Amino acid sequence: MQSRAVELLVGFFVCLGIAAIFILTMRVSNLADTSDVQQGYTVVAAFDNIGGLKVGAPVNMAGVRIGRVADITLNQETFRAEAKLRVSEQYKLPKDSDAAVLTSGLLGEQYVGVGPGGSLKNMQDGDEFIITQSAVVLENLIGQFMTSMGAGGDAGGGGNAGGLPAPDGP
Repeated sequence: MQSRAVELLVGFFVCLGIAAIFILTMRVSNLADTSDVQQGYTVVAAFDNIGGLKVGAPVNMAGVRIGRVADITLNQETFRAEAKLRVSEQYKLPKDSDAAVLTSGLLGEQYVGVGPGGSLKNMQDGDEFIITQSAVVLENLIGQFMTSMGAGGDAGGGGNAGGLPAPDGP
């Protein structure tokens, strides 16, 4: 009888662990709260490169989530990625606001950061951001760094500081 109770207890803890992993997964992936995507207005931001931006990613302004990415498509005429951003109706964006694809933390998830403009007119449903900044691709930065380090090692005339003439012997 005691082994039956132990088996039930182990089964209970296994189910509890699976439920905890499920809840953690939902919170990390931001799928649990998508209520702000349903209401509000849609604006479009065109980027040269969106990196790992995904549908459902947050749209933040000054660290406050104001909406979500509703859709991502490729414009066949300009060959730019167009992200449709669903902004909650309680937030009004000036017409000259800018949008950038940013990363939370060093290797965290990507989101769209909106910088406020100074216009007195607000964006309406279907408006497009004029100023956008594409995602920073970590691989490109590392490649540029490695290239500049390789070119910097030979600069200076074979170890001679600043190209000055070598001193005449001891």
